[in-house]
Amino acid sequence: MNITEKILAKASHKKEVSPDDMIQADIDIAMSHDGTSPPTIKSFEKFADKVWDPEKIVIVFDHNYPANTIGSAEFQKVTTNFIKKQSITNKYTHGEGICHQILPEKGHIKPSNVIVGADSHTCTYGAFGAFSTGLGATDLAMVYATGQTWFKVPSALKINIEGTLNENVYSKDIILNIIKTIGSYGATYKTLEFTGQTITDLSMDARMTMTNMAIEAGAKNGIMEVDKKTEEYLQKRNITNYQITRSDKDAQYEKIYDIDVTEMPPQVACPHNVDNVKSVDNIEGTNIDQAVIGSCTNGRYEDLKQAAEILKDHKVHDDTKLLIFPASQKIYQKAINTGLINIFIESNATVCNPGCGPCLGAHMGVLTKNQTAISTTNRNFLGRMGDPKSEVYLANPKVVAASAITGVITNPENI
Repeated sequence: MNITEKILAKASHKKEVSPDDMIQADIDIAMSHDGTSPPTIKSFEKFADKVWDPEKIVIVFDHNYPANTIGSAEFQKVTTNFIKKQSITNKYTHGEGICHQILPEKGHIKPSNVIVGADSHTCTYGAFGAFSTGLGATDLAMVYATGQTWFKVPSALKINIEGTLNENVYSKDIILNIIKTIGSYGATYKTLEFTGQTITDLSMDARMTMTNMAIEAGAKNGIMEVDKKTEEYLQKRNITNYQITRSDKDAQYEKIYDIDVTEMPPQVACPHNVDNVKSVDNIEGTNIDQAVIGSCTNGRYEDLKQAAEILKDHKVHDDTKLLIFPASQKIYQKAINTGLINIFIESNATVCNPGCGPCLGAHMGVLTKNQTAISTTNRNFLGRMGDPKSEVYLANPKVVAASAITGVITNPENI
């Protein structure tokens, strides 16, 4: 079996499972945020009074925090009341950061766990050798009540990545290139298992960027095996009680992709699909109105540092806005202490509180018609950041920072 099949077999108390098997699995951690908790709670209260385990539920306020409308304030009030009523201890309701950064950062993620969340980018935690995937509110309500849910065991695509990345090329470029290769529906309800020396060379932050975007190829989950870097990350958070799961050497895969990234330039996803990916040089010069650095995809410290390397001693273009959204308060604090925030402010960027911000067009940085943004976020669907007549390009932090300086999409090597 491969790593995903092994984890699901154990969670469903079976010796082995195969693709398309229907299973009932035990859940280790369940998560919802301020946007998805209220519909989950509404469904939950129709058939249950008590959650199955208040210590295995994590609730985060990040999508509309602080509340920007009466509706989002009401959502947070409903959720706060539920947290108190159910005695949920793992709550992050004071702007601590984005759920997909907070759960690993605060030590809620362990290898070989089964983790579900009412957010499609819950697949992020696969970077730690866990099976993690998103659920709808009704399914999550059943998890809150019973601690279990059903899965169809996914078939797996093995993505073997080799080669050394060029300067200004990062894991964001790798995953965009993979999505271009297999298509935005190419991995629908499948596992993306990432392997190869290039993955080993990546930091944990960079790995999370890749597993975060597995869903953009339609995948049920993205996953990587635990190695020394994973264990070092866990040790820093005093996590020692966990099991490591690895794929068998004779594990079966639906297809294996071998990708060499040695000559790959920075990649940009063009409107309005994440698989509409081109080399930055092919679209250099495209006008932009807004640049965004942050989100659960690329709002970590190393992302901010990459952007600061480009922005230092430069100014944001007069016709462009640059918004910076650290993924957590801890990252924000480190960026203050190391001087990154000063670089951003001196460049005329706007540094915002940790949160999802403009990524889903629900909070700050919403676009109006005929505006164009380049962003480190994970989706560029029609109307994703606001008006349906706006456009969004996706790129790594250095490309976004370079573009903010020039006012047009720019290869960072030209700054």
